[in-house]
Amino acid sequence: MTKQIGTVPAAGLAISERIASFATNLQTEDIPQAVRERAKLLMLDSFGIALASHGYDFSKRAMAAINELDSGGDSVVLGSDKRLDLRNSILMNGILIHGLDYDDTHAQGVIHATTSTLPTSLAVAAKHGKSGTDMLTAFVLGVEVATRLGSVAKGGFHQIGFHPTGLIGTFGCTMVTGWLLGLNAAQYVDAQGIALSVASGSLEFLNDGAWNKRMHPGWAGYAGVTAATLGRHGYTGTRLAYEGRFGLYASHLAGRDDYDLDMATKDLGKVWELERVSVKPLPACHFTHAGVDAAARIYAQGVRAEQIKRIEVLVPAEVVKTVCEPEAAKRIPANSYEAQFSIPYLVGTALLKGRLTLDDIDEPALSDPKVLALAAITEYSVDPDSRFPKYFDGEVIVELKDGRVIREREAMNRGSVDRPLTAQDIITKYRDNAARQVSAARSLEIEQQVLNLESGSARDLAACLGRIA
Repeated sequence: MTKQIGTVPAAGLAISERIASFATNLQTEDIPQAVRERAKLLMLDSFGIALASHGYDFSKRAMAAINELDSGGDSVVLGSDKRLDLRNSILMNGILIHGLDYDDTHAQGVIHATTSTLPTSLAVAAKHGKSGTDMLTAFVLGVEVATRLGSVAKGGFHQIGFHPTGLIGTFGCTMVTGWLLGLNAAQYVDAQGIALSVASGSLEFLNDGAWNKRMHPGWAGYAGVTAATLGRHGYTGTRLAYEGRFGLYASHLAGRDDYDLDMATKDLGKVWELERVSVKPLPACHFTHAGVDAAARIYAQGVRAEQIKRIEVLVPAEVVKTVCEPEAAKRIPANSYEAQFSIPYLVGTALLKGRLTLDDIDEPALSDPKVLALAAITEYSVDPDSRFPKYFDGEVIVELKDGRVIREREAMNRGSVDRPLTAQDIITKYRDNAARQVSAARSLEIEQQVLNLESGSARDLAACLGRIA
């Protein structure tokens, strides 16, 4: 059994004070080696996605805008020789990691924690000359805090219209920065209180496929660095950032009372939530994976598009607003980003091709009349047997023109905590993504530096990631 870190805080302490106590006492050696190894694989996965993102229009437009706002600095942009100031590099790198919606997910917290905490830990650790071990420790801390804070809401943020990756990611990044800057307990409390006022992330993008979501994790890092630095200098932040009358949960859950504040610090230092982070095998919203994989299995049985009369997809009630509605828009996605959040389009693709790759969500693929014809006859129903959010499960039911009905259920989504991708699976995914931007030699160099992070420095890793040739 892993030991409890630090002194167990008194029950009367605020959540921010309990988290501050944990962070203040956290030492690298307190983190089990298995957790550290897993953390490096999560890093590698995210770096590969960032490299692949350079081939897409959203990254070019983001870089043009951020470059215009930048005041100059030496922080790297992943997969580029461009250098930016600290916070703008975090913003840009967060966009690169999250922009393809191929990044990892903590199911219970319904949050992409790595995509904000990794750019923050890399940039802050490199700027302040920290070791690779320090960077790794800060990253683990950020993931542990963010995943627990997300879990408190029990999926409620999505129902109200807030995106936990941006909203909650800010608090994780605040802790990452605080640990690397050596904040004391009082400064950590102030920093979390300040984070409450700068944390953000709306889900309105779901209605039109807009790009807002892509910048949420990078902005969380930007805001987290700001909050931690203000706290370090004695700028007072509210103590009851989480449980206060206008704290995080009261203000962002619109009167819902089914959240559990104990989950914010339950087993902190004993159970490591980072081990429950799922790596994505498919480049789309995690809520769609069960349907896509079930559809691909139906294709593997020999079913072809011209045989299909009707398609029904069973989904958890909690994900309907994200991947099924509005129905008309989901059936004819306006752009690749909207397609990544469309059950009809993605299931139709898998039924037609037996797969889903980055090429299948690129703009030219969106006008494929055969995919759109399948999307047009796809309906959804709420899955009565769902175990969401433990698993992002689902089922596909296909009625054929000859009267036969074929069902495939995905009771436990691929990549989930109980059905994880192997280390080699993750490395292979990284290599495939990295190959879209850098040479095989550069890809291998990055891979080796990440997997041996504790033997190097954050600056060395950053320099390696900031070269193309």
